[in-house]
Amino acid sequence: MAAAQITSLSFSAQPIMFHSSLPVAGNGGPRGRPNAFFCPWAPVICHGRREATPHALSDDCDFQDLLSVQHQEALTSVQALFLQHPKSSRGMMTIVDHLKHLCIDQYFQDEIGNVVDSCMDLIRSDNLLDVTLSMRLMREGGYHVSADGVLQKFANGNGDFSLAHSQDIRGLLSLHDVSQLNMGEASLYKAKEYSRKHLRSTLNYLEPNLARYVKQSLDHPYHVSLMQFKARHHLSYLQSLPTRNTAIEKLAVAEFQINKLQHQREMQEVNRWWMDLGLAKEIPAARDQVVKWYMWPMTILEGYSFSKYRIAITKIISMVYIVDDIFDLVATQEELSLFNEAIIMWNLEAVDSLPSYMISCYKALYNITNDIADMSMKEHGLNSINHLKKAWATLFDGFMIEAKWLSGNHVPAREDYLRNGIITSGAPLLFMHLLFMLGHDITEENNDHMSRIISCPAKIMRLWDDMGSAKDEAQEGLDGSYKELYLKESPHGDAEEHMLEMIAGEWEGLNRECFSRTRSSLSPTFIRASLNFARMVSVMYGYDHEHRLPVLEDYTRMLLF
Repeated sequence: MAAAQITSLSFSAQPIMFHSSLPVAGNGGPRGRPNAFFCPWAPVICHGRREATPHALSDDCDFQDLLSVQHQEALTSVQALFLQHPKSSRGMMTIVDHLKHLCIDQYFQDEIGNVVDSCMDLIRSDNLLDVTLSMRLMREGGYHVSADGVLQKFANGNGDFSLAHSQDIRGLLSLHDVSQLNMGEASLYKAKEYSRKHLRSTLNYLEPNLARYVKQSLDHPYHVSLMQFKARHHLSYLQSLPTRNTAIEKLAVAEFQINKLQHQREMQEVNRWWMDLGLAKEIPAARDQVVKWYMWPMTILEGYSFSKYRIAITKIISMVYIVDDIFDLVATQEELSLFNEAIIMWNLEAVDSLPSYMISCYKALYNITNDIADMSMKEHGLNSINHLKKAWATLFDGFMIEAKWLSGNHVPAREDYLRNGIITSGAPLLFMHLLFMLGHDITEENNDHMSRIISCPAKIMRLWDDMGSAKDEAQEGLDGSYKELYLKESPHGDAEEHMLEMIAGEWEGLNRECFSRTRSSLSPTFIRASLNFARMVSVMYGYDHEHRLPVLEDYTRMLLF
């Protein structure tokens, strides 16, 4: 799994008092509605339940108990808001929209379900905001909604959006939001182009707070960007309005504080494990970036009850990075062959054939994987070890292919490189472990769906990484990039434009898997993890002109320090 560097990150900045925690529950919602991936859960706050973080800060319980009281009071206040408007009103849809943008919607799934059930009343409206917000909530809720059919009423005689809506800021923002949920629909391509054009043209004359919010929405679009990162901007905008909803704001702040404390505890646990492991000293050429490794599971798997899963996934990710560096920077071809054979054997006796610096890595990888297999057996009755062993063997095969290309000066076709690069991204391995931790098994019925919901974010990651992060980590390993291969085959082509189009296509495929399957056998949590992984990619590889990662730096400060 390729990585990105956080440069010059100062941890003295004041924390922004906002964050979120998102859904983690099982399949389907109440009352037989279409199966969405937004499902209810209840956080467990202090009062015991510390087995996932045995080294948690013992002096924080009083503070967290206080937060628990504040959080519960805010939940009760927000609950009351659902009684103040008719279910099908714009006011109620706006409340739901704020809860989603602030990442606190998971507590109100029955109420939101009732609102979404009533959205059909407003989707027939002639108001751009009503129609687009209704359509987005219904698509997110698992309903089949034809974008082309719904949006045609706003088109002119040429099939383009009418200029009559070009000054409707709230309507344009909502149109831009729903355009990100495109599954390949022509009307949503036009919606994205139209809304971006006219929103940009308004920036110079909008009130400053609204202009700032519009720009942030354009720079970090809804759905394809990290909602946890966007949430604090949404809160800042709500706090600037003349009419404020303090109940929603208080819940958002309490949610942030609780989750930030939990992240800090987990980070302590992971850091202690990493220091005790000692691989940074044994293999000094390898990366030592445990904070960044934790950022992946912290982002993709949200909710208090998944604490031990986040810690376990961080350990798997760390092994992927270390193995990647061993292949790229440390080992000889002969040593790599021995390493690969040891993985196939999957036996601690295999370490006898390994060079000394590989032994601790192999033992750690072996033990972590077996621990996760034991976890899936104990919690779900699933025997996963053969699947997990195979996943590691597949990753090592991918690394071996890259090593042979490099040692033999072989230039692969770009499609061959990309096919192998999806494997060596580490994403399929990560999701295989997560799949069994969440209680899924691999069956004929879910195999194709599961493969696509894993391969889409993995391909997005590989393409983003290859667009410009070869400078990442100041690494000296040379394992090629899709961009270089594209330019070799098409020297006059625009590699980045081509790759961005490919990324957009993968997002459409991921949307189809997430929104067009009303009865997926995969849990909402797993589907959400796939989406969050894809969203995290642009944060991990979003370099600016100074080769810094400003969003990642900001995101890390906000959620951990």
